[in-house]
Amino acid sequence: MLDQVKIEVLRAQAVPPQHHFIDGAWVAASDGGTRDVTSPIDGSFITTIAEGTAADVDTAVAAAKRAFDDGRWSRMAPMQRKQILQRFADLIGRDALELAVLGVRDNGTEIGMAIKAEPGSAAQTIRFYAEAIDKVSGEITPTPDGTLALVHRDPIGVVGVIVPWNFPLMIAAWKIAPALAAGNSVVMKPPESASLSLLQMAALAQEAGLPDGVLNVVTGAGDVVGEAIGLHMDIDVLAFTGSGGTGRRLLEYSARSNMKRCYLELGGKSPNVVFADAPDLEMAAQVAANGIFRNSGQVCIAGSRLIVERSIHAAFTRRVVEIAEGLKVGDPLNTGTEVGAVHSEVQLAQNLDFVAKAEAEGAARLTGGERILAETGGTYMSPAVFDNIGPDATIFRQEVFGPVLAVTPFDTMEEAIGLANATDFGLSGAVWTSNVSTAHRVTMGIKSGMLHVNTYGGSDVTIPMGGMKQSGNGVDKSLHALDKYVDLKSVWMKI
Repeated sequence: MLDQVKIEVLRAQAVPPQHHFIDGAWVAASDGGTRDVTSPIDGSFITTIAEGTAADVDTAVAAAKRAFDDGRWSRMAPMQRKQILQRFADLIGRDALELAVLGVRDNGTEIGMAIKAEPGSAAQTIRFYAEAIDKVSGEITPTPDGTLALVHRDPIGVVGVIVPWNFPLMIAAWKIAPALAAGNSVVMKPPESASLSLLQMAALAQEAGLPDGVLNVVTGAGDVVGEAIGLHMDIDVLAFTGSGGTGRRLLEYSARSNMKRCYLELGGKSPNVVFADAPDLEMAAQVAANGIFRNSGQVCIAGSRLIVERSIHAAFTRRVVEIAEGLKVGDPLNTGTEVGAVHSEVQLAQNLDFVAKAEAEGAARLTGGERILAETGGTYMSPAVFDNIGPDATIFRQEVFGPVLAVTPFDTMEEAIGLANATDFGLSGAVWTSNVSTAHRVTMGIKSGMLHVNTYGGSDVTIPMGGMKQSGNGVDKSLHALDKYVDLKSVWMKI
């Protein structure tokens, strides 16, 4: 159980000015630049972070390359690397509440979700890949007599990681844990508006015994630090989660530099399909609301399109509206809060613009979609539900990344599949039905990297998460993610 008293103590803790973490040391930006950090909870000033430069990225990459080339981590015994990463996971668990509160102050996620999705998930992910280090092997292939064929799984070198602000610890762990487990060095750029918990994570990695230079963190703006990472000739792999526009730029940077591999997770517009024969319509309504409104809709896999069989459409939508209106929106560090803050003034303005555009296009707003609690100084929005949204509507096709739900009725399974696929995205989705054949046919028919049946979300690190269409390429999570961070080297040997 979360302890409100402990949370309040941690909320009040002063945060000193933060610096880059490069080659095992905390260093200021090369030109002394800093950036203010303000909280979406109440608009208050928290601290400053270093405003990184291209020169800072050069320094971090040089440190990472030295660490890789001299083998301090890349050639360390697998069992020893495993023990260090296990210790890293343990330390995150030890400091879970501190990390969660710090992150909430920075990005606004409600603490009940943050404690599980941030340090809880990060520790689990790091521990999973630590355990894989001495269990994932190369190959000996069948060959003619007198020949030995080996397939080595070699670490690639320096991995650039660029992380978004919605779940920085969780998503960073999805990338740095397999990269480190494979033996690579990492240069990570946190989100400029939510860097604090990732800087603390770097300190814990050092405490766990990760050698200097193996994990480096450079804070600052995407168009400076992110661009420098994307263009750097000594970064061999780039792993990114964020917007489609930024993902396209990173692909361009790869082409303009050393053709580094780019693995991109670029968001979604995920369908949540509910048939009349769902085993528990009340549960389906509760999960549908949570699937879009928790963390103020700022979830890559959010079920932002609710596609409901017409015979239950009106009643089911009414129930979702009732649930939405009953959600407690407010201070994300209050344990009774169910929906926290929108991350920033910029994101809130974008959300409200989508609401205005939906109404201008003739959409029926059933509830929400307004700025609330403005007197707190924070950024809060009431959960919005729009009904009878057609496939040409902006909020049907474009990712809002806010608490905005578009509801669309359907008559046939084929129509439901067609509606589910009627966007450029293919990240996640769900189907609710008691019919196994329907469940199978719909999940086979929807072009998406992750699908749920009679639930939404909640999958663990053992299965891959990746996108189809414009939701990206490659996967995070599972043993499959290790493939992004290794080179296969074939050796054909006469003996």
